[in-house]
Formats: sequence, structure tokens, C-alpha cells
Amino acid sequence: MSLLMRWRKFVNVVMLSATGVCALFTVSVLFFILGYLLWYGGKSLNWAFFTKLPVPVGETGGGMANAIVGSAKLLLLASLVGIPIGLLGGIYLAEFGGRAFSFVVRYTTDLLNGVPSIVMGIFAYTIIVIPMKHFSTLAGGIALGIMTIPIAVRTTEESLRAVPRVLREGALALGASKWKTVATVVMPAAMRGIVTGVMLTLARVAGETAPLLFTAFGNNFWSPGWNQPIASLPVMIYTYAIAPYDDWHRQAWAAGLVLLALVLVANIGARAMVSRGISFRRA
Repeated sequence: MSLLMRWRKFVNVVMLSATGVCALFTVSVLFFILGYLLWYGGKSLNWAFFTKLPVPVGETGGGMANAIVGSAKLLLLASLVGIPIGLLGGIYLAEFGGRAFSFVVRYTTDLLNGVPSIVMGIFAYTIIVIPMKHFSTLAGGIALGIMTIPIAVRTTEESLRAVPRVLREGALALGASKWKTVATVVMPAAMRGIVTGVMLTLARVAGETAPLLFTAFGNNFWSPGWNQPIASLPVMIYTYAIAPYDDWHRQAWAAGLVLLALVLVANIGARAMVSRGISFRRA
């Protein structure tokens, strides 16, 4: 074996080992976090945690049922606000947009995606909370909904562009209009990718705390309707973690475990949909 071949083999082994170690380190970080949360949060998980309200300071026990329901309501409202706008925006960019205006929209969308969440919270506080003169579920849902728009736009656009052009041409050749082609041919073909993007978007905003501190604020009781402050898991974790009470710290670990479990379920579900879906390549 020549010296050059030995050197190439040595470099190949070194780089393969380095990439393997980095991949192992990446996975280990996730499992370390999961193990840490399971160790500290699993001890406080019980049926009362999911069904009871928080108890006053000095008492032990209680739960975060109101925060779990509150997070669900906020995500539902965020979906109703952000997903339709992102979906229609992605359809326009992929199917109807020109060059100049589409470039501006994409650039603006990318900039919006990079805006810090606390700035989103201040923005929602200024345009919603101050005019209404109180915190509310509505303000929190709108703040999270605005954060879902850029990711929904980009994932929808990429999913639609991945559909082969021949499907569009076949539908148009049969006499279908542009909108009918998009609605009945392109959208069903790209639906798995769009749904996956939506799930990942909701999983991302589910753990946001800063926007909710400025909008939904928090509530130790049930919050009926949409016009009152409401509890959420991220805000409860923040509040309980900085408090000087051991029982609150245990509950914060438990809430963190529940929140991470929900995010992992959403991500695993999205990956499962991708793996079972049909992969399209651009024509």
C-alpha cells in the first residue's frame, strides 16, 4: 500500500471517528436533559398534578391543571391566528408570486422568524394589552400566532415546490383552473409536509415564555373564556423555578417534564408522518 493510500485511510478513519463522536455527543445532550427531568420531575408527577389547581404558599401538593388547559387554549388560538395566514402566504409564494414581490415577502418572513420572542411580547403588549387595559388569553394567543406565521409560510412553500411540475401540467391540460389545480392536486400531494411543518411550528411556540409574560400573564385559577389572564406551563415553570419554596421547585421540574414530553411527541409525530409519506422531487 502506497504512502498516499495510507494517508487517505488515516484521514478517513479520523474524520469518521470525529463525526461519530460529535453525533454521540449531540444525542447524549438530549438524553441527559431527559434523564435529569425524569429524575427530578418524575417524583412529583401524579394524578393530582394533572387534575388539581395550584395551592397557596406554605401548603404542599396541588397541581397545574389550569396551566395545562391554558397552554392548550393558547396553542389552539395561535393555530387559528397563524396557520391560515402562513398557509395562504406559502401557497401564494409557491404558486402565484412573481419575482420581486415574492423576494420581499420571503426576506420579510425570514426577518420575522429571527425576531426575539420577547420583542414579539412587547409588540403584542403594545397593540393588544394596552388598548384592552388588561392581560388576556386572546393577547397571548395572538402573540404566539404571529410567531407561527413565518415558519408556516416557509414550510408550506417548500412543501408545495417539492410537488412535481407534471402533476400541475396534467391538471391544467384537463381544463382545471389554476386555483382548482392547487386545491385538488398540489395541496393533497404536499399535505404531509405541510402538516409536519405546522406540528413543528406549534412545538416551537409551545415553550415560549417571554411573549406570555407580556400578554397572558398568569392565573392561579381557572380562566373561562378568552378575555382573562390565563396560566400556561412555560410561565408556571418560570414562576415556580425562581420561587424560594422547595415544593414549587419540584412542581417546576414536573411541569418541565410534561412540556418536554409534549414537544417530543409532536416532533416524533411529525417525523413519523414524513417517513410514511411520499417523497416528491422537483420536476
